[in-house]
Amino acid sequence: MAESTGPGLGGELVSIINKLQDAFALVGTNAASQIDLPQICVLGSQSSGKSSVLENIVGRDFLPRGQGIVTRRPLVLQLIHRPSTTSSTGGTEHTDSEVDDKSAIQDEWGEFLHLPGRKFSDFGEIRNEIVRDTEAKTGCNAGISPQPINLRIYSPNVLTLTLVDLPGLTKFPVGDQPPDIEKQIRNMLMTYISQPSCIILAVTPANQDLANSEGLKMARNVDPEGLRTIGVLTKVDLMDIGTDVLDILRNRIIPLRLGYVPVVNRGQKDIDSSRAISFALQKERDHIRNTLPSIKASISQRHQRLSVELQALGRPLAATNSANVLSTVITDFATEFRTVINGTNTAALSLDQLSGGARIAFVFHELFSTAIKNLDPFNEIKDADIRTILFSTAAIAAFPFLVKHQINRLERPSLKCCELVYDELLRIIAEILAKMASALSSHGYLSLIEITQPAFKRYPALRDRVNSVALGLLKKSIEPTKKLVSDMIAMQTCYISTAHPDFIGGHKVSTLCYASPIAQERIDGAQTGPGSKTTKVAAAQGNNSRDLDVEAKKEETGYFSSFFSSKVKVNNSTSSSGARPTMEAPPATLSSQSAFSSRETLEVLTTRLLISSYFNIVKREMIDTVPKAISLNLILHTTKNMQQELLQALYKPGAIDELLIENEDVVTRRRELTAMVEALNKAEECAISINSIIALRL
Repeated sequence: MAESTGPGLGGELVSIINKLQDAFALVGTNAASQIDLPQICVLGSQSSGKSSVLENIVGRDFLPRGQGIVTRRPLVLQLIHRPSTTSSTGGTEHTDSEVDDKSAIQDEWGEFLHLPGRKFSDFGEIRNEIVRDTEAKTGCNAGISPQPINLRIYSPNVLTLTLVDLPGLTKFPVGDQPPDIEKQIRNMLMTYISQPSCIILAVTPANQDLANSEGLKMARNVDPEGLRTIGVLTKVDLMDIGTDVLDILRNRIIPLRLGYVPVVNRGQKDIDSSRAISFALQKERDHIRNTLPSIKASISQRHQRLSVELQALGRPLAATNSANVLSTVITDFATEFRTVINGTNTAALSLDQLSGGARIAFVFHELFSTAIKNLDPFNEIKDADIRTILFSTAAIAAFPFLVKHQINRLERPSLKCCELVYDELLRIIAEILAKMASALSSHGYLSLIEITQPAFKRYPALRDRVNSVALGLLKKSIEPTKKLVSDMIAMQTCYISTAHPDFIGGHKVSTLCYASPIAQERIDGAQTGPGSKTTKVAAAQGNNSRDLDVEAKKEETGYFSSFFSSKVKVNNSTSSSGARPTMEAPPATLSSQSAFSSRETLEVLTTRLLISSYFNIVKREMIDTVPKAISLNLILHTTKNMQQELLQALYKPGAIDELLIENEDVVTRRRELTAMVEALNKAEECAISINSIIALRL
C-alpha cells in the first residue's frame, strides 16, 4: 500500500492495514494467512539484489548482509512518511556523518513491534536487532522461520508504504541448512504471494536470462496473467557489453501488466566500505545531471518524429467534411493521373528510368515503329506465288490482291500497340494508388482540409472504388480504340491509291525494273538456262518482215507454258484419215514448276517493286496515324474524363460515409501515437523539473 505524500485517505488505509498486520503478528502466522491483507511482497532468489532494492527505497543501510540465506524470516517493513522538523523543503539529505547528527535522529527512526516504545535512530542498530531477533527464533544455524519481524521506519524521505521482505529462493542446502530448505522457503513464500490482494515485486538480476528467473517463475504460478506482478531488474550496470534491457522493459519477453523497473544498486565495494546510500544517491544525481541533456534531446527528437507521423495520419474525419474530402481525393487522383502522363511534374521525374507518358512514347516510337518497319512483304509470299497470282488473275488485279494481303498484316502489331498502351495506363493507375497510399502528393491538395495523405491507406474502401472506376473507364475506352485502328487498316485495303505521289507506278517502275542489276541477272539466267532458245527468239524478234505465223515452232515458251510438263503436248499431227488435230484435257491441278522465263522474271520483279513501294507508303502512314488514334480514343479520352467519371460514380449521397471508413490499422496507430505523444509531453516536463531540482540542490 502506498501514498504519494503525508496524511490523507491513502495514509489512513495504510495505517489501518499496518495495525492489522501488527495484530496478526502478535496472534500468530496462522491467523494472518487466513485473512487476505493488501501488501507488497519482495520476491527473488539469493543474491538477486532484494536487500539493496529495499534499502534504496528507504534511503538507509539497515538490512543484514552476508553469504547464503541472510533473510531467514519475513520482514514486514512499514514505511511511514512524516514531515521534516529541520527543513522547510520537506526532506533531508544524508552524508556519511549524518547517522550521529541530532537533526537526523529527530527526523528518522525505526521501531520494532517486539520492542514497543524503543526508538532506533541508529540504522546500524536496526540491522543488529534484525540479526539478533532472527537468531533468537531460528538459532545460529541457517534455519528459517515463518514468524515475521515487524519494523516501522518513520522518515520524511519515504512514501507511506508497506513491504514484506521474504527469504531468497534457493535450490540446494548449504552447510548446516536442513535438506528440505528449498521446500520450506517455497511454502513460506506461497503463503504470502498466493493471496489475491498481494502485489508481487519480483526481483531479477538483469545480467541473467529472464526465462531462468526463479522469482518470476514462482510469481507466474500464482499470477499466470501477470496482473499483479511488477518486475524489478537489478544489476543493470553489470550486463555484458552489447546487451540491453530494452526488450524486457518493452514487455516483449515475459509480459507483465504492471511492467518492469530497472535499478542500479550500490556496488559491493561501497557496501564493504560501509559507504552510505546517500553517497550512491549523490552519484546517481551526478549521473542524471550529466546524461540529462542527451535524454532531453532524445525525448525531443522522438516527440517531434511521432508528432509528424500523427499529423500525417490526420484528425478523425468530421461528418460535415466527408463530401469535401471525397471531392479533394478525386481531384488529386485525376490531376496526378494527368500529370504523370503529360510528364509535367519535373520534381517526380527519375534519372534512372522512364515512367508515365515517357513509357507510352517508347511504345509508340520504339516498339510499334520498329515492328512495322521490320515487316517484310516478301517473307510470306515468294516469287513463284506472285507468278501464280499473275497467271490466275488479270494483270491489273494481281497487284491490288497481293498488296491488300500485306496491308492486312499491319493490323496485328497495330492492335498490339493498343494493348501495350492500355497496360501502361493500368501501370500508371497502380503506381498512383500506391503513391497515395504511402506518401504525400506533390500537389499537396489534401493539406487544405482535415485530411492528409496517405489518403488511400487511410480509406481502403475509397481506394478500391477509385481503382474499380478508373479501370472501368479504361476498359470502356480500349474497345473503341481497337475498332478505330482496325477501321484504319480496312480503309487502306478498301482503296489502293496508285496516284499517291510516292508510288513508283507507270513507266518509272519499268525503268527501275530494267535498270536493276538483280533483274538483269535473273533475265540473263532465264535466257541462258538449259534448253534456252535465246538465238532463235532474238532472230525472230529482229526480223519484222517474216511471217511468224507460218514459221515452224518446235517448242513454244508462251505465257502459260511453264504450267505444262513436257508430256502435256498439243497433238498437231494429221491422221491418215484426214481428221482434225486433237488436244488432251488439262490435269486436275496445275502448278508452275519450271524455271522463270525472261518475261515472267520482269513481270514478277515489276510486281514486287509495286508491292514494296505501296506497302512502304502504308507502313509510314500507320506509324504516324496509329499512335494518333490511340492518343485520341484512349489516352486523351481517359485523362479528360477521369475526374468526371469518378465524381459521377462516387459522389453519391449515402455512399460517401461508406467510402470514408478509416482503416482499422490507421485508427489504432493514431490512438497509439496520441498516447505516446502525451507520454513524451509529460517526459519533457519531468526532464525540465529534474533539471530544476538538480540545479537548486547544486
